[in-house]
Amino acid sequence: MAIQVKTETAPVQEKIWTKDFAMVCSANFFIFLGFQMTLPTLPLLVQELGGTDQIIGLITGIFTLSSLLFRPYAGHALETRGRQFIYMLGLAIFVISVGSYAIIPSIMLLFVMRMVQGVGWGLSTTATGTIATDLIPQARRGEGMGYFGLSGNLALALGPTLGLALVGRLSFFQLFLIIGSLGVVSLILATRINYKKVEALPNKSTTVKFDVFEKSAVKPSILLFFVTTTFGGVASFLPLYTEQRGITGIEYYFLLYALALLLSRTFSGKLYDLKGHIAVFLPGAVLVILAMVTLFWLPGSWALYLAGILYGLGFGSIQPATQAWAINSAPANRRGMANATFFGSFDLGVGAGAMIFGAVASSLGYNFIYLFAAGFVVISMLIYIYLIVKNGRNG
Repeated sequence: MAIQVKTETAPVQEKIWTKDFAMVCSANFFIFLGFQMTLPTLPLLVQELGGTDQIIGLITGIFTLSSLLFRPYAGHALETRGRQFIYMLGLAIFVISVGSYAIIPSIMLLFVMRMVQGVGWGLSTTATGTIATDLIPQARRGEGMGYFGLSGNLALALGPTLGLALVGRLSFFQLFLIIGSLGVVSLILATRINYKKVEALPNKSTTVKFDVFEKSAVKPSILLFFVTTTFGGVASFLPLYTEQRGITGIEYYFLLYALALLLSRTFSGKLYDLKGHIAVFLPGAVLVILAMVTLFWLPGSWALYLAGILYGLGFGSIQPATQAWAINSAPANRRGMANATFFGSFDLGVGAGAMIFGAVASSLGYNFIYLFAAGFVVISMLIYIYLIVKNGRNG
């Protein structure tokens, strides 16, 4: 008689790459492409309109702060008004505001439209992060958020380089019309997504308490705040810094940075799912510090390229891990607010960094921006170590 041997089959993993997930990634790519094209070109527009380094910092800061103010509304509205309404509204506001840069005549009007752009950005990015988390299986959320982040990283690989290439060949009118049209493409793609319906909460009271953050997402969001101050220094002042130093190849810095981000996201999300944030955060923070110190030193183009690679590997490891940490810590019905809290800290970090570093540049010079930025990342590491020691566990 034949003996039957019972074999166990490995559990089938739930799919990440569905049609809807591909659509939200595509829509995210085009809106981020437009956004990234503005990062190195808007300071040039400010200069043409007669602005100073401090004005550049303020214009960057007012954008991120207006975005921050509207994220709590976006987080609540995602759970009450639905994902699609908030996402489409945010994209539409972004398109109108960026398109207006084509005809902006003064610094004052630029301030106003940057605030409007921040509103659109706050609504759309809070929504798209929540939509993505709806579509990703929980057991693969770190990996899935890493893939979702690739859409923004691909845009980063192309956006700054494309923006710098076009600004030398086209007028600002033509440039910002092109950027606005990319937002229109994102809007069209967003209409093809099947959105999760808002579920009524059990025992929901008739009085809605409006809060401004999700408390379970606060720890990773605070850490992200200190790390993203570095982004304010890079995005706002690095093109001007390299021009002052006579160092060429700024477009290759952004390309190498983005490629390093792509590389880090292919493994950091999986590493988070397997080992937790303790395996990702501190190594990523060390890489970011090394990048900032290299920019402070900056003896030539080779150091610029090395800094781009280090920064991409470090930041690309930290961002998806802290986002997955924030989302997984929140109740299912609070994912919108968790994303709002997380991206709010991102906005606040970039805005605060740009404003602080604008003053640093005026007083001490561009190079000291990156020494101060390294100090902010050291603070994030100290806070993280304190949290780990206090909790005595990875969670």
